[in-house]
Amino acid sequence: MPNTSEARPLVSFEGVTKHYGTVAAVHAMDLDIYAGEFLALMGPSGCGKTTSLRMLAGLEEPTEGEIRLDGKRINEIDSADRDTPMVWQSLALFPFLNVRQNVEFGLKMRKIPSRDRQQRAMEWLERLEIADLAERDISQLSGGQRQRVALARSLVTEPRILLLDEPLSALDANLVVKMQGVLSRLQKELGITFVYVTHSQSEAFAMSDRVVIMSQGRIEQIGSPKTIYRNPTSRFVADFVGSNNIFCGTVSKEGATLQVNTSVGCFSCSPSNDEKIFTMGSTLNMVISADLAQISLTTPQTANQVRCRFISEEFVGSIVTVFAELENGADFKVQVRQRDLADFGLKAGSVFYASWKSADVHLIGESA
Repeated sequence: MPNTSEARPLVSFEGVTKHYGTVAAVHAMDLDIYAGEFLALMGPSGCGKTTSLRMLAGLEEPTEGEIRLDGKRINEIDSADRDTPMVWQSLALFPFLNVRQNVEFGLKMRKIPSRDRQQRAMEWLERLEIADLAERDISQLSGGQRQRVALARSLVTEPRILLLDEPLSALDANLVVKMQGVLSRLQKELGITFVYVTHSQSEAFAMSDRVVIMSQGRIEQIGSPKTIYRNPTSRFVADFVGSNNIFCGTVSKEGATLQVNTSVGCFSCSPSNDEKIFTMGSTLNMVISADLAQISLTTPQTANQVRCRFISEEFVGSIVTVFAELENGADFKVQVRQRDLADFGLKAGSVFYASWKSADVHLIGESA
C-alpha cells in the first residue's frame, strides 16, 4: 500500500457527476487513487460503481467535473488513447482468435512487430501459468483459464492502471478464491494500480488496500478493509458490510461509559477515542458485530445481554452464523465456530442468551 499522505494521486475524480436523463448515477464524486494501490469500489446494484469505472475507462463521459490521470484532464480523451485497459465481467475474448492471438491483440493495435508480439504474449502466458494453452481455441478453455487469458491480454501492454469490472462473478466458488490469489500476487509483483468493482465483500476485503463503499451515486465511506468492517461511519455501511446487529437508542447516562436505552433493553457502551462524543439525550445507532457476541445457555453476568430464540443457522466452513429472534421480534445474529455451536445443541425454538463487551460496541450518530 503506497503512502497516500505523501504521494500525488495517479487518478483524481473532482466533483464528477454523471446524469442519465434526470437520474444522477454518480453525484459529485471526489476520489483520489494512488499509484500501486489495489482499490475496490463496492456497493449494491445501481450504486454507481460500474458507471464510475466506465468514466475512468473513457466509455462514459462525465456530465460535470473532471477526471485526471497523472495530473492531466482526460474527460474528452478516447478510451483507446487512455491506457486504462479493462477486464470485463463477460471477459469479451475474441472467439475467432486463439489464446496467444487474443493476448497479442492490444500489441497488434499498437503496431508492435509480429515477433515482439509473440514473445511478449508468451511471457505473459507463462507468468499466468497457461503457456501450454497458447494455440488452443477460446471455446476449449475452462472459466478460470479464460479469466487468465483476459488478464494476460490486459496486462501485456504493461499499463500503469488496470480496471476490473466484477471479473470473478461468473466463476465457481473454488475458482474465485484461486483467482483472488492470482490477482493479489500479480498486483503486488507488478506494482500496477488495480481499480476493482465488485458487490462481493469477501473479494474486496481479501485483495484491496482500500475500499470505497457507494450508495445511490455517492461515496459513503473510504478506508482499509479493517476500518470499514470495524468502524462503519453510517447506518448504511453498517448494514451493508459485515454481519452487524444494529439498534437505535438514546443516551441515558454519559461519561467514559455510556448507558443507551433501546427497544430491546438498556446497554453500556465504551466509545473509542476516535468516536464522536455523545451527550445525554443523543440518539444513536449501536452496532454489535455478530463475531463479537457470545452465546450461553444460562443468564450471563453482564448488562449487555439479550434473550434469543434460535431460528436457523448458516454454515460456512468452520464458522456458523446463528440467526435468532429477540423477545420483541427483532433479529439478532451471532457468529461462532461450528464445533463450539455443536456443544450447545440448539434446535429451532431453543432459547439462549447473547452477550457482548461494552468496548466491542461501535456507535454511529443517528444522522450518519
